[in-house]
Amino acid sequence: MRVGFIGIGLMGLPICQRLLRAGVDLQVWNRDQRKTIALAQTGAKTAVSPQALAAAVDVLLICVSDSAAVSAVLQGPEGVLSGAHSSLIVVDHSSITPDVTRQLAAELQTRCGAYWIDAPVSGGVAGAEQGRLVIMAGGDAERITAVSPLLAHYSQRITRMGDVGAGQVTKICNQLIVAANSLLIAETVALAEHAGVDAGLLAPALAGGFADSLPFQILTPRMAERRFEPVQWKVQTLLKDLGNAVALGQASASPLPLATAARQLLQTHADAGYASADLSSVILLHGNSTRETH
Repeated sequence: MRVGFIGIGLMGLPICQRLLRAGVDLQVWNRDQRKTIALAQTGAKTAVSPQALAAAVDVLLICVSDSAAVSAVLQGPEGVLSGAHSSLIVVDHSSITPDVTRQLAAELQTRCGAYWIDAPVSGGVAGAEQGRLVIMAGGDAERITAVSPLLAHYSQRITRMGDVGAGQVTKICNQLIVAANSLLIAETVALAEHAGVDAGLLAPALAGGFADSLPFQILTPRMAERRFEPVQWKVQTLLKDLGNAVALGQASASPLPLATAARQLLQTHADAGYASADLSSVILLHGNSTRETH
């Protein structure tokens, strides 16, 4: 199976590294070609364009920032739609809106006869590095089954949620919980500090209880230490995802008051210069306390 990958970012790089270690025949493309150098040095081929990549592979994986980026990769000059063939399966790991997903899937099928699977992931950079991502997929069941052994190189589970677009709806639900929870974790850390409790003890103290979660265990120590490097989740990424959640809620006549409030808080933080910072930096919404920032 010939595999292509577009988008060598925080998630794309460790996914590609796992594919190469598994012996996958991998060809990559990124808008900034410098980000492909390390992968090329470990066995990946480098494509000159999304068009050339789509023409040369059986499965094309995409993991880019947002709906506009996915659309550009598909529809832009020398884009995927110019090179896709009828046996191609496109698997989109990006987190984008369901309506754009359905539009691009229909265009790919109509113009090229190729198939689209929306397969956003959850688990963060650590999950990608450890091969423990969870994947929520929308699309044809037979084709999801066909690509599942490939996706298993970097995931622990793939669940078909329904037709095209269902994966993105599920990811929006996931991100709503993660983003809103991160802001509540920041409030918790600040409350503990202001009340005289060592916030560094919260994660081990509450481990295994009803308040525990992966974000809690990852974010709480980083917030307590004001340790924001390395970047694992960018504030702007979660802000985009909350925007998608609010928009989907409006389109579905489903009010999302907590998501709306969380989005406003994240926007305030991003506007203060933290858009590209790690999500743990939202603790700064509550001041620096007595700890030194890093």
